[in-house]
Amino acid sequence: MSDDTGWLWALDGWIIAAGVLCAIASSLVGNFLVLRRMSMLGDAVSHAVLPGLAAAFLITGSRHSLPMFVGAAIVGVLTALLTQWIRSFGKVDEGASMGVVFTTLFALGLVMIVRAADTVDLDPGCVLYGAIEFTPLDTIRWLGVDVPRVVITLGIVSLLNLTFILVAYKELKLTSFDPSLADTMGLRSSWVHYTLMTLVAITAVASFESVGNILVVAMMVVPAAAASLLTDRLPWLIVTSAIIGTLSAILGHLAAIHVPAAFGFASTSTAGMMALAAGSLFLLAMVFGPKNGLVIQAVRRQHLALSILGDDVIAYIYRDEEKQSVAPEHATPVSRQWLQKRLLATTGATSVVLWWYRATGRLEKSQLGYRLTDKGRRSAVLLVRSHRLWEQYLVDQAGMASDRIHGQAERLEHFTTRDVRNKLERETEFPQSDPHGSPIPAERESDRQG
Repeated sequence: MSDDTGWLWALDGWIIAAGVLCAIASSLVGNFLVLRRMSMLGDAVSHAVLPGLAAAFLITGSRHSLPMFVGAAIVGVLTALLTQWIRSFGKVDEGASMGVVFTTLFALGLVMIVRAADTVDLDPGCVLYGAIEFTPLDTIRWLGVDVPRVVITLGIVSLLNLTFILVAYKELKLTSFDPSLADTMGLRSSWVHYTLMTLVAITAVASFESVGNILVVAMMVVPAAAASLLTDRLPWLIVTSAIIGTLSAILGHLAAIHVPAAFGFASTSTAGMMALAAGSLFLLAMVFGPKNGLVIQAVRRQHLALSILGDDVIAYIYRDEEKQSVAPEHATPVSRQWLQKRLLATTGATSVVLWWYRATGRLEKSQLGYRLTDKGRRSAVLLVRSHRLWEQYLVDQAGMASDRIHGQAERLEHFTTRDVRNKLERETEFPQSDPHGSPIPAERESDRQG
């Protein structure tokens, strides 16, 4: 049955179902691969199972799913075991041990396939790239409905992975973040590790013939990596990665149908477009993520820069007013240009800060230039007090020369709390002036003006 857009639910619906189940099954275990810094293990397993497939076919002489699955799963688990063994006893890092194992087994598999090419009907392209478009053609009668075999297989694997996470959630969490602590608490981190690796191998093998190597590797890594940019909480990480994987499968199939057609081409690989959709969603998370996205980081950096510039503005005006009180005949108007020149700031940034400080009641402007309001003076007193206490501390306690302390104190003054100021005052024995002879305003001066 199809709708007005030519969408054939008996075909497209099952293709999306297979892609969604692959994404969910892969992302469930992929979260813990990413947390354990083992993201490429799925890729290693997916390449290394070739000798298992070839051996199963050579032994049975059949491409029946069960022996192929068993042969690939055995080699997949062996890959995880060998990777861990080489890492532990060979004293090499995780990446090197993966590289040694999967390249060796992959090469062995290629040799076996080439040697048997004349007598064995085994298509390595199907194993490596998948054929998700043909998923609805291989069906099993279940509850009166013809269901694609791979949908049932991936559904079982998804439930298996979900069950393992629910049952061993505490163990997975502890062993992923601190395996040594888990061992001291009596939780066998090695048991959890090898069980997880076994599930990774089963998930990868279950996805080969239908969705292919590219998609299963992408779904093990990309949704989890994208979710880690959106949340720091493990339960939400698991849920978010599954949602991202699901969206990737749906959007990828739609894109495979409609995007090439829009440019006059035939439809392209659905598995490839699903992987591309996952990468696109990761890119969006990386750029627009609410906590760690590039945009929000740029906004935070700009906000911090403007905040520090604002502190410098009111501190400079305060110091200028100090000088005017001593020598009023040398008073000069405090203009935007005057501040910009002394603070080495851009015109735009200085204008924004002055506008904001006037709007929030910390500065006022007259014919004589900018001057502090009572509210602005309270803030300036605390900044100048912090700066001069730090200068005194750096000379007294750190032994720095007085001509080298200004820059350090200027960096520290913006992040100094009242408790820190009080501690600095005690450590420097309640000084009345800084090493340059400038008076240190009292904390209560700010309180009085409040």
